[in-house]
Amino acid sequence: MHAMRIRQKDGVFYFVSYPAPDLLAKVRFISRFYSEGEEIAPGPIAHDDDVAQFIARIERNDKAFQRALSRAKVRQLRNFYETAVTQPPIPGTVLLFTHERLRFQSNAGEAGSLAEPGAKFLIIDGQHRLAALHFYLQTHPEDAATISVPCVVFDGRSEEFASEMFVIINSTPTRINKSHLVDLYERVSWAAPDRKFAARLVEKLYTEGDSPLRYRINRLGGRSQRDKWILQAELFNELHRWVRARWRSIQTSGGSARNVERYYGIVRDFLKAARAAFTDAAWGKENYMVTKPVTLKALVRVCADLAREDAEPEAGRASRWEERLTPWTEQVRQFRAEGFYERFPAKGEVERVARIHRDLARAAGIEVGKKE
Repeated sequence: MHAMRIRQKDGVFYFVSYPAPDLLAKVRFISRFYSEGEEIAPGPIAHDDDVAQFIARIERNDKAFQRALSRAKVRQLRNFYETAVTQPPIPGTVLLFTHERLRFQSNAGEAGSLAEPGAKFLIIDGQHRLAALHFYLQTHPEDAATISVPCVVFDGRSEEFASEMFVIINSTPTRINKSHLVDLYERVSWAAPDRKFAARLVEKLYTEGDSPLRYRINRLGGRSQRDKWILQAELFNELHRWVRARWRSIQTSGGSARNVERYYGIVRDFLKAARAAFTDAAWGKENYMVTKPVTLKALVRVCADLAREDAEPEAGRASRWEERLTPWTEQVRQFRAEGFYERFPAKGEVERVARIHRDLARAAGIEVGKKE
């Protein structure tokens, strides 16, 4: 299919136009939708499909997606499709997601041909519009066939990326309540024990009075109006990466109840040591990248490496680590916002996080990535 490749910072996605009948055959609905005497049954959701499970649970629990309101919304959209003539029926884009990495062949610059996924797209935003289009196609097939739907396609991304996109898009006063979304995100998307463990760490880092990240995590509904440093999902991903690698050890040493507080203490002490090393001149300052997501994610990885070799004894750990990270003070200028991306060149944020992780660990004499 013809597509336009769009680049925004480190993100790449595609803009495509689908004829209505073709698009409806390529997407799967997660929620049940109703019209007059008709319905769209939700498609089956695999147990390990966190994104679909997450979106389905939200839409089935929040009042904005109850059956009566859903029916009314679909009916209104369908009526609009029937009456709109000069005004485009679907002027806004529908957001689609696939786990598959789609092949893009450039024809001229950013224009080219995008391969189709093997499985159906997941709809991140636009389920109601497409449900109404489905019913409109049943009663007005010739008219519906003339409608092309603008779509944005995200491919080859993680489950956390799709979930976070859904949270951001739907966190408006006219849709799902922000705090409700955050609560559901923690309970639904992170159902596995290791995910719940990492989620509790995020919660403590956000709320505990001695946390260097207190109220600095963007939870989409948090209480503080202070500037946020990192998205909840981004921090969770890094903590879960560490927890997952240590999960067997966590289970054998007392499980979640005993270890959440211990792991929180490790992260807290490390971040305090990092703050001292980077000094007040750079920590939390807008003209430095020290507390930006790209560096904070690298810091969590260094924390995991250092904890592997020197987490015990807890007594004196904070001062031990502060001395261990002293070499970072000499690197503060490297983290100035101006010229930062030239000093840490990479193909994208994933590669840049890995590079900063290696550089910081090497400077402090910390071994990277040793197997458990």
